[in-house]
Amino acid sequence: MTRAHRILWLLLAAALCLGARRADAHDFWLQPEAFTPVPHAAVSFSLEVGHGPDRQRSPISLQRIVRFEAFAPDGARTELMDALRDADGSLAVRAGFATPGAHVLVLATDNNAQSHLPAPRYNDYARAEGLTLALDQRQRSGRMQADVSEIYSRCTKTILRVGAAPVDQAAAAQRYGLVLEIVPEGIPVGSGALAARIYFYGLPLPGATVKLTDLNHDQQPLQTVATDRDGLARFTIPRAGAWLLNVVWSVPLRRHAVAEFETTFSSLAFAT
Repeated sequence: MTRAHRILWLLLAAALCLGARRADAHDFWLQPEAFTPVPHAAVSFSLEVGHGPDRQRSPISLQRIVRFEAFAPDGARTELMDALRDADGSLAVRAGFATPGAHVLVLATDNNAQSHLPAPRYNDYARAEGLTLALDQRQRSGRMQADVSEIYSRCTKTILRVGAAPVDQAAAAQRYGLVLEIVPEGIPVGSGALAARIYFYGLPLPGATVKLTDLNHDQQPLQTVATDRDGLARFTIPRAGAWLLNVVWSVPLRRHAVAEFETTFSSLAFAT
């Protein structure tokens, strides 16, 4: 192999590794500039994707957002779709919240995005995310060595503590009708136990892999837990900070023109 060929091979390998890291950076959430804003202050939000050195503003297009709203402590709903703006190739929003207490922001996309992965990468990703239905389907059909196409959607919730008020546990524990939803049963103040139930189309989801990440030190998840038969995952928050829970679930599709699976990514961002 000539020196020129060796250099070309090394550059190609580096590009493939970088592409793999970016493609696997699928965690997605709504990041506020502050989780505890003062009442009436305008708060800036960005849509983030990835972790550690691969964390960036999501390049998702405005056309893919199908739901974006905020719920006040008294349950009043505010539509936020019109507040979304394209800022330098990524979406951003600025909004104010008058009432002290817990405000829950809910965002969802359509499922028109597609992903195409070679078999080894898909299988590794499915094992890491606990996509047991997808893996079982591939095993039963003898397709473990086949490349995979999937369609996917994303949904996320963010809890703000306006006025630095303690989180209203009833507001945090509400379900907001997302396809795949993370519902905390109580958010600790500072540190403590955290239990969250995962719902898929309104039913508790057993066997899903849920990850807890410290958003201020987000290279790797801090804890990874599988939901029990009642869809419940239990964590320990070690300190006050900003946190992200995320979960992925994938189901086989029948007679779909381009995809073998439909995958949903869901997250919950909050502060303790």
